[in-house]
Amino acid sequence: MRIGGYRLELAKRNVLKPWQALLNAVLAILAALFLFGFIFILAGISPVDAYQQIFDYAFFNEFGLPLTLNRFVFLLLCTYAFIIPFRAGLWNIGMTGQLYNGALLAFAVFYAFGVQHPNAPHPPAILLIPLAVLGAAVGGALTGVIAGYLKGRYNINEIVVTMMLNFMAYWFVSFMTKDGGIFMNAGGRGESFELPDAFRMPLLFDVPITIFLALAVSLFLSYLFARMRLGFEIRAYGQNPNAAAYAGISRFRIPVFVFVLGGVLAGLAGYHYFAAVPGVYKIARNYAFFGDMAFYGIICGLISQGNPIGAIPVAFLFGGLSVGGRFVQGALGMSFGVDYALLGVLMITLVAFQFFYRYKIVVVKLNKLETKIVSTD
Repeated sequence: MRIGGYRLELAKRNVLKPWQALLNAVLAILAALFLFGFIFILAGISPVDAYQQIFDYAFFNEFGLPLTLNRFVFLLLCTYAFIIPFRAGLWNIGMTGQLYNGALLAFAVFYAFGVQHPNAPHPPAILLIPLAVLGAAVGGALTGVIAGYLKGRYNINEIVVTMMLNFMAYWFVSFMTKDGGIFMNAGGRGESFELPDAFRMPLLFDVPITIFLALAVSLFLSYLFARMRLGFEIRAYGQNPNAAAYAGISRFRIPVFVFVLGGVLAGLAGYHYFAAVPGVYKIARNYAFFGDMAFYGIICGLISQGNPIGAIPVAFLFGGLSVGGRFVQGALGMSFGVDYALLGVLMITLVAFQFFYRYKIVVVKLNKLETKIVSTD
């Protein structure tokens, strides 16, 4: 593109510096907020006022901030469930099914020890809660291993398999919690039994301590990919499976491992939201909402370029905007779906701006004798 005595060109980046990645993300967010501002204008609402209410409630309000942190933990675990296979060049689209089955197996542990009956004898919470958390991890892993095994043994497309498992898990939850299912609420509602007070995850400022688990996972994954041999094998497999196999890296073990570990984290996300978040403590009737929310983990993983530490602020932002968007929808009397629309615009914009992770705009000055590069950023 030529402008006067200059020409704009695209050049491939050799290295993307951290400050450049941060600047790119900030510009993408500002662009998304600018574009979505037209929705508020069409509704007769000041975008400045709307965004002020969204951010105030989500990040500074004593009631909104705990909701944001709870949503953040859920999204972060789902993001890691996507990132681990993603670093191996594989796509885990099955966080939804994995978290459903993780939640079901966690509640199966509570059910097996009679927690659904308030007066029945049962083990102390200090033993039963870790056992339920382990059950959630196993439930997610058993779902993930199906996709990993089929990919590693028969090279069956993991996207198709995980999507099919999502639908199966969705209806399995319905079977277990509705129309007389064994987990159905005693009041006849189409949801699971509610956990008694004694078996609820301890809270810190209205946020369950699963937040420390999620942050610990981020440190572990960073160490895994940066320092451990297994992390190197995962990255090598993701770069070129054939070359990795030639170097002695198992083409069966890596897919199985990454999907099992991804399933574990998705299962823990299911436990967090259904068994640990205040005000829930059951597999609620709107469980499909949280299944849909898990797909934002894919976007967070892509935006963070598969970086476990980089995923933290992205998941926190998405969690806050989803909470703030739902709040402003009611506060300003807007139509249903403002939160979904806001996140959708943000996702599209952030993904579009990833183009500038790989390319940069070069300004070339034109004259009669030579072409001189004036700026490269």
